[in-house]
Amino acid sequence: MATKADVWPPLVWGTWRETAITLQLWMQIVGKVRLALTPWLNHSWHVPLYVSARGLTTSPMPYLDDAFELEFDLIEQRLLFRDSVGGEDALALQPQSVADFHAGLFAMLSRHGIEVAIHEYPNEMADRIRFADDRTHCAYDAEAVRRFWRVLLTANRLLGQFRTAFVGKASPVHFFWGSFDLAVTRFSGRPAPPHPGGVPHLPDEIAREAYSHEVSSAGFWPGNDAFPHAAFYSYAYPAPNGFAAAPIMPAGARFEPMLGEFVFRYEDLRTSPDPAQALMIFLTSTYEAAAELGRWDPALDCAPGLPRRPRPV
Repeated sequence: MATKADVWPPLVWGTWRETAITLQLWMQIVGKVRLALTPWLNHSWHVPLYVSARGLTTSPMPYLDDAFELEFDLIEQRLLFRDSVGGEDALALQPQSVADFHAGLFAMLSRHGIEVAIHEYPNEMADRIRFADDRTHCAYDAEAVRRFWRVLLTANRLLGQFRTAFVGKASPVHFFWGSFDLAVTRFSGRPAPPHPGGVPHLPDEIAREAYSHEVSSAGFWPGNDAFPHAAFYSYAYPAPNGFAAAPIMPAGARFEPMLGEFVFRYEDLRTSPDPAQALMIFLTSTYEAAAELGRWDPALDCAPGLPRRPRPV
């Protein structure tokens, strides 16, 4: 069984920054394969990756009359290919440039008869080097990536548990490769004002479709250069009046004006006496702030789900 140190490992942005950026670029390439092959689903729900028992997976993607999937196996450190006609293949995850990863992935797809074109530039990132030309980003610390995945694995479980206490429209727990975060989103059922857009290197029409309806969203993010701290977050769109000043728990959580959302730094969480309980308190209190100030219908809330026990109706 995993120990607390396994479940809540340290994750300090500065110690794995170069690896994190390289990994995000690799995941964008894989995610864009899914984007190119999958019909558009509301709020871009057709594009994310999903936490698996070994890493992150695309889930099955259609190709002609068959299907295939790609999985970042972060135990064996390889990108796995599997298809519905028995094909299997792998690409080693090791120090290599984005250009080499890109070439290796598309060579692997071609070996199995899959031809797909993607948009060749990153989204939501400052650097705009074409994937096939990017020999700048090439770091890969396998142990740091494993720690990141272990945090995602725990966060996925707890965000999934949090999702069960809501009977309205709610997203699955998604890993968005553009913003490089794990997220779960609840919807009030009401339309939202048009999103202002302005997300770096993301068409405004995509942001507007993603935020077409009023939401309360929460998740985990490993940080970046502007905010170099791994953190759990929670925000509302549109943010109701008074949201930033709402009292929330636990004591270590706060509203971060630069991000426009509540944050609970991961280091504060993981070193608390009961990290899982602290996270559930954070998720619940920030959602309640959004729902109460935004006057969401209380009938959308329910008791958390339990294994093998139908929700009472």
